[in-house]
Amino acid sequence: MSPEPSPRIAATAQVDDGALLESGVIVWELAQVRERAIIGEGSTLGRGAYVGPGVTLGRNCKIQNYALLYEPAVLEDGVFVGPAVVFTNDLHPRAINPDGSRKSGDDWHAVGVTVRTGAAIGACSVCVAPVEIGEWALVAAGATVTRDVPAFALMAGSPARQIGWVGRSGARLVADGDDFRCPITGELYREVGGALTPVVEQTTGNG
Repeated sequence: MSPEPSPRIAATAQVDDGALLESGVIVWELAQVRERAIIGEGSTLGRGAYVGPGVTLGRNCKIQNYALLYEPAVLEDGVFVGPAVVFTNDLHPRAINPDGSRKSGDDWHAVGVTVRTGAAIGACSVCVAPVEIGEWALVAAGATVTRDVPAFALMAGSPARQIGWVGRSGARLVADGDDFRCPITGELYREVGGALTPVVEQTTGNG
């Protein structure tokens, strides 16, 4: 049995000694991984990506060039983050306090973005914390997400609004009677009470 591959880190990347990189992680040029960050097995950080202190990435995430993931963001397995995406972390951004003194780390409370399994965030999108992106959701390029996103939702615009549903393949679902079907995989989904879930199609056999 071959050993699991060690993390591969470009010479110009900066990875804090207090960060944890699991097997198979790739960190490309000029990326920065801060202290206490956890990068899950098989994940990739593109050129110039930033992962803040304590940010957690699950397995097989793909973070594209120059994406900025500020703490305390949490990404589950298989999350895609496009180029130049920003996850914010400050509800009331200011450089100074009301008395004119410079703000320090103790003068504000960080809030984070949570992205559930399989979701994808398109290029140049901004996710304004605190916000949660549901599993397998798709945020279109250039969107500004200001509220929680349901699982499998297709979001676009600024502020982002739901314009449809997507399946696990990422393709937009098409109506199929009272349900929705993925044009790529054929998977069937059903909407109940504003939430979408896959339909487990029963098969019968002899025996």
